[in-house]
Amino acid sequence: MSGGPVTITKDMGVTHAEFFRLLPRALGSEAYSRDGARVVLEDGNRRLEITLGPEGRRQIALLRLPRTAVTLSFIGYSDDDRAAALALFERAFQRAGG
Repeated sequence: MSGGPVTITKDMGVTHAEFFRLLPRALGSEAYSRDGARVVLEDGNRRLEITLGPEGRRQIALLRLPRTAVTLSFIGYSDDDRAAALALFERAFQRAGG
């Protein structure tokens, strides 16, 4: 059973270039369409729409880090499918600390 649309917004520490470089791994597919800062992945009755906000910077003392708001809209995903897709997405953008 598919759930209703669910939208999640994330404040991510990536540039647009880095986001699009990692995107195939984050989606587990290269079968998506891109129109500027918007991506659509369709899989049967499921649809994932991703929209990137403008690039910004986060300043911490003398350190400047990239910052981009990313909105993911899951349409037709069950709770379990959405959780799995989100876990894959988050793992692809995870950075190791040291």
